[in-house]
Amino acid sequence: MPPFEVGNALKNGVVQIANVTGAFYTNLLPEADAWKLTQRPMAELRKNGGYDYMAALYAQKMNAILLARIVDDNPFHLYLNKRIASPDLKGLKLRITPVYRDFFQALGATVVQTAPGEVYTALERGVVDGYGWPITGIFDLGWNERTKYRVDPGFYSAEVSILINKTVWDSLAPSQQTVLRMAAEEGEAAAASNFAKDNAAETERQTRAGIEAITFDAAGTKHYLDVAYEAGWAGISRQSPEHGPKLQGFFAKPR
Repeated sequence: MPPFEVGNALKNGVVQIANVTGAFYTNLLPEADAWKLTQRPMAELRKNGGYDYMAALYAQKMNAILLARIVDDNPFHLYLNKRIASPDLKGLKLRITPVYRDFFQALGATVVQTAPGEVYTALERGVVDGYGWPITGIFDLGWNERTKYRVDPGFYSAEVSILINKTVWDSLAPSQQTVLRMAAEEGEAAAASNFAKDNAAETERQTRAGIEAITFDAAGTKHYLDVAYEAGWAGISRQSPEHGPKLQGFFAKPR
């Protein structure tokens, strides 16, 4: 199924359970874009009200039950075929999902949204100069063959969550619901401890494959990360002025 159709398929019951990132259904739930900006672990969000607030939005806007987030602490990076010396992306054409749009545009890039299956060809033909993606996964897609540089440090965090159609969920016995919740939350807890090791291994694999890390000086790095989070939250609040600032209160690291 094309990834940007998964949200509607789940909402309408074409599929009953989905393991999917919020980047693929922001047309239905723009607030899902806030997942990338999470600076608190899911265990804390389940205690401070952030999970409950977001779960209510899933039920209202997507006819979905948010069971668990099973990809977390998995930073995104900017991957390029051209070297840059500063966090200035003017003149670059970058492949995006909604995850990176506001950030990359704030740094001056021209952005192009495509499905993952089109990225290799876009790189090969020079349609784009780079792309945003988590630290893990580029070898699975073959993009390493068309990638020369990775900008460090990473920013945001990838998110993939398990969702179930609410109509289907409501038809289940309480005992069935309990089994599903327990299994999903077990996966969520395991994800929190597994990704650090995977991230380190993938970084080393990229180095061995000849992908060179680009780093900025201290001021450039601070600017890069400040713009990432400022642009990210500004974009969410623009799309959802009612819920964006409230989610920022739950998700953002205290200043």
